Amino acid sequence: MKKLFGTDGVRGVANVYPMTAEMAMQIGRAAAYTFKNSKRRHRIVIGKDTRLSGYMLESALVAGICSMGVDVLLVGPLPTPGIANITSSMRADAGVVISASHNPFEDNGIKFFSRDGFKLPDEKELMMEELIFSKQIDSLRPTAKEVGKAYRIDDAAGRYTVFLKSTFPKDLDLSGLKIVLDCANGAAYKVAPAVFEELGAEVIAIGVKPNGTNINAGCGSLHPEVMSEQVKLHGADLGIALDGDADRVIFVDEYGNEVNGDKIMAICALDMMKNGTLKQDTLVATVMSNMGLDIAMKKAGGHIVKTQVGDRYVVEEMVKGGYNLGGEQSGHMIFLDHNTTGDGVLSALQVLAIMQRRQKRLSELAMVMESLPQVLVNVRLAQKSDIMQVPEVANLVRSVESKLGDEGRVLIRYSGTEPLLRIMLEGSDEGEIRGWADEIASTVAGALGGEARG
Repeated sequence: MKKLFGTDGVRGVANVYPMTAEMAMQIGRAAAYTFKNSKRRHRIVIGKDTRLSGYMLESALVAGICSMGVDVLLVGPLPTPGIANITSSMRADAGVVISASHNPFEDNGIKFFSRDGFKLPDEKELMMEELIFSKQIDSLRPTAKEVGKAYRIDDAAGRYTVFLKSTFPKDLDLSGLKIVLDCANGAAYKVAPAVFEELGAEVIAIGVKPNGTNINAGCGSLHPEVMSEQVKLHGADLGIALDGDADRVIFVDEYGNEVNGDKIMAICALDMMKNGTLKQDTLVATVMSNMGLDIAMKKAGGHIVKTQVGDRYVVEEMVKGGYNLGGEQSGHMIFLDHNTTGDGVLSALQVLAIMQRRQKRLSELAMVMESLPQVLVNVRLAQKSDIMQVPEVANLVRSVESKLGDEGRVLIRYSGTEPLLRIMLEGSDEGEIRGWADEIASTVAGALGGEARG
């Protein structure tokens, strides 16, 4: 069992264990030791989003890494996928992202990329935890010229912008499109507007004035209703909303209707199948994806492989199976032909390319998939336990599953980033499944002393 790392790095309230400066320094030391594999000079990239606590954690990580004789390349605020890209393109030994993604500003996190731009496997994270808690590297302290040095990479945003534009077909541009772009006051507040404008779009940018405390606050992919109103107000062709670290994206069409990750995966997968570019005609998604996605892929003659929740698990399955498209309902999309992790701006460019080449509006493209009603209820719990060992919960879940039959499903899982139990029901009657979801949540809260939230 891991003590620090969750499904997406270490995460928590900044300046509260484990997201303290002291722990960040220890994580930096462990990372430097883990990624050193020869006597040559080693380098680790560090980037962050726009949270106030990023300064504190960045300084602590730099101190820890340099104290182990490894150099640091600082890129400042940059989307998570941009840090993955810079890490691999500069042939650095690892990349570090200081971000809590879609969480509120008071939270923060630390996650890693290996030198090839992929997130670390569980074994590497366990190795780092062992180094920290065993204190076996406490006595390893290089001196004199062996101490590491920190450098600032001033053109990192420009490099990433050039890379993103290179993923868009050279025979197309975005002229004639009016786009509302919500950057969530996060890491993409400079890069994303520049990319779409340089490709010819008219961009109405919102969420581009970060102040350290307004990241994800009533904006971005968590609040698509904001860009929806702006799309209708400005008569835009579509809206694109990123989250705080810009590794996920949610759309709204020209009418302001939300187009989530499942529908975007369907649009892209079916287009790639027609072009013969979807490897093995297979899409990788998670267990949270709507059954409508399965139906759309099967109808087109394609296949779908499911993983547990977390984009890292989607990527691992893609690499293992030789697939090149995967993602999550939440808007993480991985185009493995272009990048090694979820990339909101890159994903948006692929959708825009389909729109421009086929001369169709997003509302038309989204018709390739019909979503089944899906209800999600969260229960905040103090600690995790095997929920199906609680008799009243287990009996109720089995009863609901029996009533749903083959027309729906119940999925209960713990969040990997928050102290929440997530209860998801899918079926043909939304009112019915909402009632059952609320009943299960109330039963869990009553049995384990939690708090149910819609």
